[in-house]
Parts: sequence; structure tokens; C-alpha cells
Amino acid sequence: MALFTDLEQEEIAKEIASAEQATSGEIRIAIDKHCEGDPYQKATEYFQKLDMDRTALRNGVLIYLAHLDKKFAIIGDAGINRAVPDDFWETTKDAMKAHFIKGDLANGLVEAIKLAGEKLSFYFPHQQGDINELPNDIVYLDNDKN
Repeated sequence: MALFTDLEQEEIAKEIASAEQATSGEIRIAIDKHCEGDPYQKATEYFQKLDMDRTALRNGVLIYLAHLDKKFAIIGDAGINRAVPDDFWETTKDAMKAHFIKGDLANGLVEAIKLAGEKLSFYFPHQQGDINELPNDIVYLDNDKN
């Protein structure tokens, strides 16, 4: 059985697109089955591999989930990190975790996208000429949607 239904995947991609309409920032979701060690470190590695550190305003956000190991992280690039309150990423993780505990991974991701999108739109509002610098689809790092 797939990790997300087609409908859930569409909902996640739509939420990213919706959030990005109000900001120059970029949001991506990266899914792994396993994460040996610290999920924040793994997310940092993938942040660079996915070119998230190459956005014009350094305002990319990556939500990383290793679903079988029940580990996750959310990280932002230098621009957004300078702007948001110190506890923002931790409170966003708490909101995600509330859904994850119930087994609702899709809505946990949607909640994180909404929260990140709100902050991005506040600190980095959409401007004329903004382009979508990165794809909105879920990246399956193990090339397997299960």
C-alpha cells in the first residue's frame, strides 16, 4: 500500500502551490523510509541535494519525513531562519507531531506547509515577477512511494 493516496498527494502539492502563491519562498517535502541518526542532519543533506539553498532570497523550507523510523525535521534556509522567531520550527514540528501520533501523515504535512507558508508570506511576500523556482511534488528519496 502506498504511503499517500493519490488524493493526499494532490492535496499536499496543492497546499504547497497555494502557500507559494503568497510568497517568494519555496517549500518542498522529502520522504524517506529510514533515517539512520539525526533527522535534522539528514534533512540538511537533502536540502542541498535538492538545491533548496539556491533560491534567490534563501527562503526555502524543507519538510523531511522518514516514515518507517518515525523521524522528521523541518528546516529553513538562511533568509527565513533570520526572519522567523527562534521557536518557530519547534512549534511547527509540534503541530506536525500531533497529526503524526494519530497516524495522519498527510494532514501533518499539510499543517506544516500552512504554517511555513504563513511565515514565508509575512516575511517574503509574493512580488511581481516571482517564479516557482522548485517543483511542488513530493520527493521520494528512496524512489518508492510506499
